[in-house]
Amino acid sequence: MGVRFQAVIRAVVSVGIGLILVGCAQDIGVDQYGRKVAVERLEGQWLVINYWAQWCAPCRTEIPQLNTLETQLKEQAVQVLGVNFDALQGEKLRQAAEDMKITFTVLAQDPAERYQLPRAEVLPVTYIVDPQGRMRERLLGEQTAAGLTARLAALKAEG
Repeated sequence: MGVRFQAVIRAVVSVGIGLILVGCAQDIGVDQYGRKVAVERLEGQWLVINYWAQWCAPCRTEIPQLNTLETQLKEQAVQVLGVNFDALQGEKLRQAAEDMKITFTVLAQDPAERYQLPRAEVLPVTYIVDPQGRMRERLLGEQTAAGLTARLAALKAEG
């Protein structure tokens, strides 16, 4: 009875650890407020992923356009995400996002590997990722809400 009980306990613990690890794999990380960003929140949506920095003048003028885009397309399965180029974390990231007046989600962890994005070597740079998680476009330089809306429409039409 003791050996069988130990085997059952080991099996239950193994399943529990497996479920925990699977759950962790489903997170994109945390946002600028330390809140978990679950992968389910982003699945099946078009993603507009923008890399920015406080010292980048074009980034500063682009941020209001991205805020507008997020508001305009919220109901159309489009999610705007920001990534700080300098990899700020915790309170520094929250403060930088607040200083830049960012209203969209800023990821604390770089999603480049997950979405196979090329390294951002200039700023600002914006990537458009389709609902299947494939990068469809890399846009260098300052973008506008109207321009991004047009690019999204064209990419959606291409399928």
